[in-house]
Amino acid sequence: MSATGSWNITVQTPMGPQQFTAHFDADGDALTGRVEGAMGSEEVNGTVDGDQLTWSVNVQQPMPIQVDFDVVVDGDQLNGEAKLGAFGSAPVTGTRA
Repeated sequence: MSATGSWNITVQTPMGPQQFTAHFDADGDALTGRVEGAMGSEEVNGTVDGDQLTWSVNVQQPMPIQVDFDVVVDGDQLNGEAKLGAFGSAPVTGTRA
Protein backbone atom coordinates (compact mmCIF):
# COMPACT_ATOMS: atom_id res chain seq x y z
CA MET A 1 0.00 0.00 0.00
CA SER A 2 1.27 3.45 -0.86
CA ALA A 3 2.35 5.86 1.86
CA THR A 4 1.24 8.82 -0.28
CA GLY A 5 -1.13 11.09 1.63
CA SER A 6 -1.44 12.73 5.03
CA TRP A 7 -0.63 11.00 8.30
CA ASN A 8 -1.18 11.89 11.97
CA ILE A 9 1.97 10.69 13.73
CA THR A 10 2.92 10.43 17.41
CA VAL A 11 6.43 9.93 18.77
CA GLN A 12 6.63 8.81 22.42
CA THR A 13 9.65 10.92 23.43
CA PRO A 14 11.26 11.26 26.89
CA MET A 15 9.56 14.71 27.00
CA GLY A 16 6.15 13.13 26.43
CA PRO A 17 4.19 12.42 23.26
CA GLN A 18 5.06 14.66 20.31
CA GLN A 19 2.44 14.84 17.56
CA PHE A 20 2.75 16.10 14.03
CA THR A 21 1.19 15.73 10.60
CA ALA A 22 3.18 14.31 7.70
CA HIS A 23 2.26 14.83 4.07
CA PHE A 24 4.05 12.17 2.00
CA ASP A 25 4.46 11.52 -1.71
CA ALA A 26 5.95 8.09 -2.41
CA ASP A 27 7.25 7.71 -5.97
CA GLY A 28 9.20 4.52 -6.62
CA ASP A 29 11.88 4.39 -3.92
CA ALA A 30 11.75 8.14 -3.18
CA LEU A 31 9.79 9.67 -0.31
CA THR A 32 9.19 13.42 -0.35
CA GLY A 33 6.83 15.74 1.47
CA ARG A 34 6.56 17.87 4.59
CA VAL A 35 6.10 17.36 8.33
CA GLU A 36 4.26 20.00 10.37
CA GLY A 37 3.78 20.29 14.10
CA ALA A 38 4.17 22.45 17.19
CA MET A 39 7.94 22.43 16.70
CA GLY A 40 7.71 23.82 13.15
CA SER A 41 7.63 22.55 9.59
CA GLU A 42 10.28 20.86 7.49
CA GLU A 43 10.68 19.22 4.09
CA VAL A 44 11.09 15.43 4.01
CA ASN A 45 13.44 13.56 1.71
CA GLY A 46 13.59 9.86 2.45
CA THR A 47 13.29 6.41 0.95
CA VAL A 48 10.66 3.76 0.36
CA ASP A 49 11.48 0.05 0.39
CA GLY A 50 8.24 -1.90 -0.01
CA ASP A 51 6.17 -0.94 3.05
CA GLN A 52 9.18 0.52 4.91
CA LEU A 53 9.73 4.28 5.04
CA THR A 54 12.84 6.06 6.29
CA TRP A 55 13.42 9.80 6.61
CA SER A 56 15.20 12.35 8.80
CA VAL A 57 14.03 15.63 10.30
CA ASN A 58 16.26 18.34 11.76
CA VAL A 59 14.28 19.61 14.75
CA GLN A 60 15.29 23.07 16.03
CA GLN A 61 12.99 23.45 19.07
CA PRO A 62 13.32 22.94 22.00
CA MET A 63 16.90 22.02 20.97
CA PRO A 64 18.63 21.19 17.69
CA ILE A 65 18.56 17.45 17.03
CA GLN A 66 18.34 15.16 14.01
CA VAL A 67 15.53 12.62 14.33
CA ASP A 68 15.77 9.55 12.07
CA PHE A 69 12.50 7.72 11.38
CA ASP A 70 12.15 4.06 10.35
CA VAL A 71 8.52 2.92 10.05
CA VAL A 72 6.42 0.27 8.32
CA VAL A 73 3.10 1.09 6.66
CA ASP A 74 0.31 -1.46 7.17
CA GLY A 75 -2.85 -0.25 5.46
CA ASP A 76 -3.90 2.97 7.16
CA GLN A 77 -1.46 2.60 10.07
CA LEU A 78 2.26 2.93 10.50
CA ASN A 79 4.55 1.77 13.30
CA GLY A 80 8.25 1.96 13.95
CA GLU A 81 10.85 3.98 15.78
CA ALA A 82 12.55 7.34 15.80
CA LYS A 83 16.22 7.61 16.71
CA LEU A 84 16.64 10.69 18.89
CA GLY A 85 20.41 11.14 18.72
CA ALA A 86 21.94 10.87 22.20
CA PHE A 87 18.46 10.38 23.69
CA GLY A 88 18.03 6.86 22.29
CA SER A 89 14.99 5.64 20.39
CA ALA A 90 11.27 6.24 20.76
CA PRO A 91 8.21 4.36 19.45
CA VAL A 92 6.36 5.91 16.51
CA THR A 93 2.71 5.28 15.61
CA GLY A 94 0.51 6.89 13.02
CA THR A 95 -2.80 6.74 11.21
CA ARG A 96 -3.76 7.96 7.78
CA ALA A 97 -5.52 11.32 8.06
